[in-house]
Amino acid sequence: METTTESPATQSVNRDLTPARSTHNPQRRKRSPPKVLSRLLDPADVHFDGDRPWDIQVHDDALYGRVLRDGSLGLGEAYMDGAWDSEQLDETFTRLLSLDLDDALNGIAKVRFAGAWLAHRLTNRQSRARAFKVGEHHYDIGNEVYRAMLDSHMSYSCGYWEHADDLEQAQQAKLDLICRKLGLAPGQRVLDIGCGWGAMSQFAAAHHGVEVVGITVSREQARLARARCEGLPVEILLLDYRDLPERFGAEFDRIVSVGMFEHVGPKNYRTYFDVATRLLRDDGLFLLHTIGNSRTWPTTDAWIDKYIFPNGKIPSAQQIAAAIEPYLVFEDWHNFGLDYDRTLIAWWRNFDAAWPELRGHYGERFYRMWKYYLHCCAGFFRSRQGQLWQIVLGKRIGRVPYRSVR
Repeated sequence: METTTESPATQSVNRDLTPARSTHNPQRRKRSPPKVLSRLLDPADVHFDGDRPWDIQVHDDALYGRVLRDGSLGLGEAYMDGAWDSEQLDETFTRLLSLDLDDALNGIAKVRFAGAWLAHRLTNRQSRARAFKVGEHHYDIGNEVYRAMLDSHMSYSCGYWEHADDLEQAQQAKLDLICRKLGLAPGQRVLDIGCGWGAMSQFAAAHHGVEVVGITVSREQARLARARCEGLPVEILLLDYRDLPERFGAEFDRIVSVGMFEHVGPKNYRTYFDVATRLLRDDGLFLLHTIGNSRTWPTTDAWIDKYIFPNGKIPSAQQIAAAIEPYLVFEDWHNFGLDYDRTLIAWWRNFDAAWPELRGHYGERFYRMWKYYLHCCAGFFRSRQGQLWQIVLGKRIGRVPYRSVR
């Protein structure tokens, strides 16, 4: 791991996450939580200061006011500040999200929720001008975090665990599954939209003899992806997907996009599929690998939006289908969302094991933020609110019948 020097991105993390004064006080006199919060949590069988491993252990009574005022944002920020803990944080979130209590918490914080709704409704939060913000905020925090947490391919998306025993096998199986679904063959030209650190581009070029163009909005990802793909017929570009038609025509036999669609946003879905259609040859295939929400929801979780993925938005099946309809046809739709739960827990164990080496660069508040992020996402998928979809698309003309691959 590269932990001997501190990158500018890492310095930014330390500035933004300066630890607050500790709120943990083991001698505090516990007061009863507001009845409205207790009643809210009761159906999920989650209690304040209960004795089960998924119960919320309150270290600072200010937690209650923060949740009542700021909803899920207040809950997450209070955790980062040490105001509460849970022995099984992933299970706490599984129970809350199974009953959609995240929405109820935000419903309590009506003013904040109304503001978020208006922002999503009236503005394009994923415009060209904002396209690179998520790269700078999340993906550029320092490659050492991701090297420690991910597998050797550096796949930052759901693994495929059907026949896998560990993260390495699951991620290799995912990459192989995508290549088989696309029917990759030597001589084909492939576009990788949202190439990350080059996992898909490198694997496809090395194992299937294809030529790949990969794009990302993260400078740190682009730098490392180029190094990892050196010597292969792979070109990595720092580019927004909307600028692709200015550089390329309908010259790609295959298009793949893994874990990027969550940053596109509903106002841009049709633009996204229009771009893909214009770049795909008539007999080509497009595989979209994306997180999905089990229902259509107008906003993004406020804590995730502020601290993890700014301007992100998880699509619903209804939104995807409506956006695709004018451009492409569905060849296959595969859901293996529960595999993401297992992937996230594997990432957490890797990150936690590497923390003694990372601690000096990132600080304790970053540790609690990252723990909260990975565990709340695990609960999102375990509760079945979160899905993971691989969707294969083709044009209406020029295709032989497609046969599903598993």
